[in-house]
Amino acid sequence: MDRRSFLKTSALGGTATAAATLAAPAYAQGKRVLTMVQSWPRGFAVLDDAATYLQEMVGAMSDGQLTIDKKAPGELVGALEVFDAVSSGQADMYHSADYYFIGQHPAYAYFTAVPFGGTAQELTNWYHHGGGHELHSELGEIFNLKSFLAGNSGSQSGGWFRKEIGSAADFNGLKFRMPGLGGKVLGKLGASVQNIPGGELYQALSSGALDGLEWVGPMADERAGFQEVAKVYYAAGFHEPGSGLTAGMNLDVYNDLSPQHQAIISNAAMATTHLQLSETLANNGAALARLQSQGVKVLQFSDDVWDAFGKASAEVMDENMGDEIFAKTRKSFEESMAASSSWIGKSDGFYVAQRDRVLGNG
Repeated sequence: MDRRSFLKTSALGGTATAAATLAAPAYAQGKRVLTMVQSWPRGFAVLDDAATYLQEMVGAMSDGQLTIDKKAPGELVGALEVFDAVSSGQADMYHSADYYFIGQHPAYAYFTAVPFGGTAQELTNWYHHGGGHELHSELGEIFNLKSFLAGNSGSQSGGWFRKEIGSAADFNGLKFRMPGLGGKVLGKLGASVQNIPGGELYQALSSGALDGLEWVGPMADERAGFQEVAKVYYAAGFHEPGSGLTAGMNLDVYNDLSPQHQAIISNAAMATTHLQLSETLANNGAALARLQSQGVKVLQFSDDVWDAFGKASAEVMDENMGDEIFAKTRKSFEESMAASSSWIGKSDGFYVAQRDRVLGNG
């Protein structure tokens, strides 16, 4: 039995009986409706924005012949159940962050973010011009998925804390929310790491179930209201320097689409990435200023804390090298990142530093 056949009859893919009860894809007068489950509650800044952009662009580009019916967490499946739902055929597609699914395969981390990984631009460079999309598709074959980057939140913050982090030792015993391989890094520093869906974070932080959390960045964090229950905010984080979001489709559903509709999905996903990243970067500065006006203390981790992040990150990454797909994906990603940064650092990076020095921008 091949891997896809196994998944369709396993706990991951659902039983054959359950699969038989699933509704057939929706057609009406030549139109097709794709059911998309997502990991974000409706109205969540940045993340639901991206899912909505994708939905609207697919409908407009197809002149209404291909539409997306968005389902928020709890409307069909839970926030972290979307991968399994689409893999098994319970839904047609999902919008989420693939690092939520490193339990299915650790290489999925690369399609959101890895510790000390690429910026948003470097991730996009790799994905579209360095073999990243091909590796995403190869990995998806195992799980009956066809996936596309469909959003990027840019560099994510170091997170919200009840008290300042003076040294790496302060993470020991800290109840902290951080998904992906970054969470495993904090685990090595002694943190009690939890992966809680976004819609439950405010309550967890306000109740004391969490001592701290990372979410996205100032625009999204302000909308979530974390400044009401924590006042220490670390601006830069090691864990997500450019966080990609994914539109993952059931592979059988994708293959059943016309070439035109396949192209619409692909191009709408690319447009979503561009539009959402620019929305975030255009609004984070003003949102940060508003947070500070509400008494939030904005800090940066010290160099020795960054060094501890780096040491633990290397250990986490190396622990997965026994997996062939992970090792291949890591090699591809790091080669592309090095090639991109060799120019970006000498051009954009140097220019911005000089511009800020000349103009006196802090």
